[in-house]
Amino acid sequence: MPKTKSSPTLDKLRPGESGTISALQGDTELIHRLTALGVRAGKCVQVLRRASFAGPLHIRVGTTDLMLRISEACCIGVEPGRC
Repeated sequence: MPKTKSSPTLDKLRPGESGTISALQGDTELIHRLTALGVRAGKCVQVLRRASFAGPLHIRVGTTDLMLRISEACCIGVEPGRC
């Protein structure tokens, strides 16, 4: 079965990299929580740090710093590049 090319997700970005949020996927509760925290399509997101051993990501959206589990970061589609 051929793989389809999909948008990269936030968990693929390395510390110091940024991108524009393109989509949120996942269950309704997760999407509501992320949007309440300011994580929305069209917003700029930057990965500040990665915890070791598949720990959480420290990200910045606008002026808000957040810690996200890798499983949550996998649900956030991004367009890599400076924003």
